[in-house]
Amino acid sequence: RGGLAERLCRLQNRERSAISFWRHQCISDDKIPSDKSGVLIVKILEIFEECTIQVAICQQLEQSPATLSPEDAVINAEEPIVKVLFTRETAAHLKGKPQDVIHIYPPWQKLLLQNSDVPVIMNTYFSQKVIRSEHSEPREKTYGLTKMLIRKNIISLAETFRLDDLDDQLHQESSDNQVPYAPQTHHNSDSKQHPSALSAVNDSLLEMVESQGAVGWREVQVRVVIQRVYCLPAREGSRSHAQGNKPLCAAPVVNSDPPNVRLCLLVQDAYGMFSEVQLQSLSSTDDIEQYCRRWEGKSCCLAGMKILQRTTRGRALGLFSLIDSLWPPVVPVKVPGQSQDSEMMTTNLPPPSFCYILTVQSGEIHVEVDEEEQLSNLYQPPAVHGLKEILRIDGWNERCSFWAQVLYRRLQTKHSVPIDQREMLLFVTDSTLQNVVHGIPKVVAVSVTASCVLSVEIMEALSAGSRLVFFKDALWGNGRIICVERTVLLLQKPLLCSAAGADLSELTGPVRLDELDSTTQANSVCALRGTVVGVNESTAFSWPTCNRCGNGKLELCPQDRKLLYCNQCSEVVTTPVLKMQLEVFLSCPSRSQSAVKVKVWHEITLFVLLTTLLFLQTYEVQSVLGKEVGLLNCYVHSVTSHPNCVALEEIVLL
Repeated sequence: RGGLAERLCRLQNRERSAISFWRHQCISDDKIPSDKSGVLIVKILEIFEECTIQVAICQQLEQSPATLSPEDAVINAEEPIVKVLFTRETAAHLKGKPQDVIHIYPPWQKLLLQNSDVPVIMNTYFSQKVIRSEHSEPREKTYGLTKMLIRKNIISLAETFRLDDLDDQLHQESSDNQVPYAPQTHHNSDSKQHPSALSAVNDSLLEMVESQGAVGWREVQVRVVIQRVYCLPAREGSRSHAQGNKPLCAAPVVNSDPPNVRLCLLVQDAYGMFSEVQLQSLSSTDDIEQYCRRWEGKSCCLAGMKILQRTTRGRALGLFSLIDSLWPPVVPVKVPGQSQDSEMMTTNLPPPSFCYILTVQSGEIHVEVDEEEQLSNLYQPPAVHGLKEILRIDGWNERCSFWAQVLYRRLQTKHSVPIDQREMLLFVTDSTLQNVVHGIPKVVAVSVTASCVLSVEIMEALSAGSRLVFFKDALWGNGRIICVERTVLLLQKPLLCSAAGADLSELTGPVRLDELDSTTQANSVCALRGTVVGVNESTAFSWPTCNRCGNGKLELCPQDRKLLYCNQCSEVVTTPVLKMQLEVFLSCPSRSQSAVKVKVWHEITLFVLLTTLLFLQTYEVQSVLGKEVGLLNCYVHSVTSHPNCVALEEIVLL
């Protein structure tokens, strides 16, 4: 409040209001303001556009009546030709054309340049075009077409930063960089299929954006390095365009209902600037692993791109946390405005503050990856750390990569949230945690958000049993590891990754969990031992399940109401499996002041023990009291202090 930005905004609002009021007054009076003091009268000779500003080369006229025809206006030979700058809004209001006479009212300003004899007229918001006489209407119609043909001068960043100096060596280097590049890929080798491959290759994303604009890059391409490959959930109705006759995904469609996800690349140019390129929707999320292996670290040429969005650090924290993990570059990068000799390159640069989101245009070849090429020196592979090292990181929103054994997975049960939008908890461990005596948990929870795209292969592997999973670019902060957008889970270790001295040895012995104690928190897993002190008979219940598929929602058979019917198998269930649930209260030495309530299910250790004892004692609850149990693997539902109670559920590890 009260800062420069707010004051500038207030000033701009007042300026716009003043201009609108002045134009409205001119239209209402249906005449040019009578006060001619300080009015600059010019006749347009030529018009072109440069950097969104309309530049008019004009001849200054003598102070003449407004009724004077432009053709009869007297040209003052002593006054030099002036260059008048109009903003886009002012130019759209004037609709100026060659031979038009413009009255520019104060407070216009004249700028005298050192190396130019032509003055520049600025601050031309209060301008009005002289209405022509009736006999010039045919000419007006002829010039009416010129507004569609205004020339645009493209000013490159090399010219802006004076990179194209007269040094012969630098000029030769610049010429070498403009050699057409036609990469060979596995899919294509015929240059006729790649018209863009015949054009000059640039190495600056920012220069492409500046020179080509947001409409798209047609005849130029920019060479970049692919730092990361990942999938993002595609927004509704924003499916990518088709990729012409050469789709990037060569794998057959394995799912009749393909996931609504989009293949994305995080690329970096020679100047260190990043950009996210959103490609086509994938037919299968399993394709992400092959693209990671084939494309990451390789150089590629982008063509036919268009700007989807310019985003900043405050708008896209997730994207910039990934960019920050790749900064500073591993090799020196070029610096705009400096000579590009190797000794002038530096890595002592601030991290990027903005990033362009690019997308493809239909009907063109967009990405040319040279898969046969060596890995780029600019590529930064994921730095793999042990979980113990990650838990000791003090940063906030830090990206981390690790290799861990998944022991248990659990879908968060929030009934108000659809199943496909719920978070999933994966409980993982590695050798660095299992070898710790105390102070650090032996198992940590990894929260997988709905925005993190998981492949079908990962989901099937986790359903089948415990697996080693590579977590690439997960987010660490506030004591939690979270898989968010741009996090990739793989079953195979990347061919190239930086271990940074971490202990990545695989687990050899049985997995140990932390025992329940005073530090145990909710939504964690632990080992439990104790003595049975009670059974909650009021909450115990049983239900029949299908002996073939395990479906617990059986119905009465329509033909025979005495039999059960399974909708999933579409068959009658003659021998259902009876499942039960019990709640047992334990006394635990590690939490002697707390009531420990454990929910047990059919076919789990504690349940089998209790039901066996109950059957032997003809269902007498007293027969199980005082029995010792453990170690049991449990999931902690809640930990409360009033009342002092811990609610757990016995689980089976993968």
